[in-house]
Order: sequence, then C-alpha cells, then structure tokens
Amino acid sequence: MITRSVSNPVRILHPITRLIVGGAQENTIFTASMIDRKRFNVEILSGAQTGSEGSLIHEVQDREIPLIILPELVRQINPWYDQQALMKMTRIMQSGGYHIVHTHSSKAGVLGRIAARRAGIPIIIHTVHGWSFHDHMPPLSKWAYIWLERWAAAFTDAMVVVSQLDKEKGLAADIGHPEQYHLIRSAVPFDDFYPERYDQSTIRRELNIPPEVIVIGSVSRFSPQKNPLDWVRIASLVSREYPGTYFLMVGDGPLRHQVEVLAEQEGMSGRILLTGIRRDIPRMMAAMDLFMITSLWEGLPRVVIQAMCMKLPIVGFRIDGLSEVVRHELTGFLTTPRDLAQMAVYCGYLLENANRRQEMGKEGHSWVSEDFNLPGMIRRIESLYAELLEKKI
Repeated sequence: MITRSVSNPVRILHPITRLIVGGAQENTIFTASMIDRKRFNVEILSGAQTGSEGSLIHEVQDREIPLIILPELVRQINPWYDQQALMKMTRIMQSGGYHIVHTHSSKAGVLGRIAARRAGIPIIIHTVHGWSFHDHMPPLSKWAYIWLERWAAAFTDAMVVVSQLDKEKGLAADIGHPEQYHLIRSAVPFDDFYPERYDQSTIRRELNIPPEVIVIGSVSRFSPQKNPLDWVRIASLVSREYPGTYFLMVGDGPLRHQVEVLAEQEGMSGRILLTGIRRDIPRMMAAMDLFMITSLWEGLPRVVIQAMCMKLPIVGFRIDGLSEVVRHELTGFLTTPRDLAQMAVYCGYLLENANRRQEMGKEGHSWVSEDFNLPGMIRRIESLYAELLEKKI
C-alpha cells in the first residue's frame, strides 16, 4: 500500500491529446466540470492541436476548468515531440501533487500513463473511448498498438470502458485482466437533448428546409473513421427512390472537400445541406426525422445517444459500440458495414412509415434515459475514484 497523505480536495489530472469537438473530449469536459469540487480538484492537460473538427479549448476555459496546454503533445507519431511531451508531462505531474492521473485518447493515454508512472502518481486510470487499434489499419500497425496497450495496462490501476464490447475486445487482445475494467457509459445532458424544447418548423426555416419534407441527418467529423463519403452515396441511392427527401450533414473535417465533390458528382449538391461545425447540436437534430451513421469503427458513439434522446430512429452499420446501443428493428436498423444498398432500403422503409419512425424514436428515448444520464455517469466516476483511493492511499 502506498503511504501518502491526501489533501482535500483530491488532485486529479486528465491528459487528452486534443480538445477537438468529439465524444471523448465532451465526456472529459463534463467529468471535470460536474464532479464534486469539494472532494476533487480536477485539471485537464491537452495538446494545442485542433483542426477542422473544431476546438473545445474555449469551452473548457468558459467552464473555469484549469487547463494546461502542452504544444509538444501532438496526434501524429513524432519521436522528438513525443519525447518532449513525455518529459514535460512527467515534470508537471511531479510538481502538481496529483493523486490520480486519468488519461484519454490513444497518444495521451500511452504517454500520460508512462509519465504518471515515472512521476510516482499513486493511481493511474485510462478511459477507452474506442480502442486505438481496429481492423481497418495495416496488420503491423495494429499489432504495435495492441502491444502498447498491453504494456500500459500492466501499470494501470483501472480501465474505464464506455461499452461492454470494448471490454470484450480488450480482453480478447490480452490487454489487462477483467478486474481492471469498469463499464461507465458516456452520457449526455438530457436537459439539452429534449425534443419538446425545440420547434422543428422554425429551425428548418433557418436552414432553408421545407417544413413538410422528411430529413435524414448526421452529426460527425468528416474523417475516414466516420466514413462520410459512403453517407453521401447512400443519400444518393435514397434520393433516386424518394426525390423529395432532404439530407443534413452537420460537422466538418479533413474529408470536407471530398464530400462536396462527391455530392456534386452524384447530383446532390442542392439536396445535401452541409452546415459545418455547429455547437447547437440539439437544434440541428430537431430538424431531422431519422439519423444515419456510417462509421466504420467506434467505441460508443455519443452522437447516437444524443440522437436517441431526440427520439430519432437510427440507421447504421453493425460495428462495435453501435450494435450495443442500437437495438435492431426496435430502436433502428443495423446492417453489414458498407452494405450501402441495404442501408438505403432501411432508410426508405422509415421514410414510408411515419408511425414506425415515431415508435422507434420513442423506444430509443426510453432506453437511453435509463442508462446514459450525466449525473449517473459522474456518480460512477466519483465512486471509482473513492474506491481506488481507499485501496491505494
């Protein structure tokens, strides 16, 4: 047992690679801002990179969460910057008097845990917001990421997973042992994602969408993982059968230009509305009738939970965490990844059946309300901290 006095409140550092608009980042910000500050003093450490996905740095500052920006912490593998980031994180942790280091994302997850170990931090926790390895990367790269996760797990006190499938995937790859894993689902603020708060016709008028049409929507980063090009292709298939349908894509990212080019090639430029980055996601979802997601891999996509809170049926690929939150034929439809024709068929079925859309939306809303509320997530995180503190300090 580590003998070390604990100040009140307990000092906690959350390293994360980038504060871009994304589920892992929002989860971390909610944790830091909503945790009991009489018991826990939480800081966030992040790299300076943001990008076309949008930045949450100002949101952290607006919430008055102490923030350390470390420019050397970058997303890409860079031996020089990585070594500098490791050295600086170690010094920050040594001088900060932290009792817990709780890491997020793959780069900060590995470097942050190494730094915490070197700094003698009593408790090291890592949240898996979807594993760093997946089947869409070269085999050698996948093996390297698995090896790093195995090695880091050896000196990690607890690993939080946001989906049961991530625990199963980690154990199947021999990462850690079952006792290390703790399922704490990534929650959303239900007060914001409450459909009755929003007037759909007003929002559609702002977006120049006719009030009577059916809208298929998405909210995502335009990146290879989120696969927005297949989203456009499916929209094109649906549009051929249902020419009155509108499509709303909320977000931005490195594939934005390719999305625009493909939409023009498919003759969809006037039918797909690209809003760019928006922070009023509940209002954007209120303009939609169903939600389509084409991600190729995910941990647990918080955006789908948000859509279900807004009573939207879901159509997506049967992948990792998505298959855990979307109940096929009950709260939406799932199909084999990249089966674009079947995705279009499911969308068409929901376009034709308004009652089925509403039933699925209500069922999804009822289910997520039980398991994905923010106060419950914060309580479980606080309980994990308290449990580990009692064991180790």
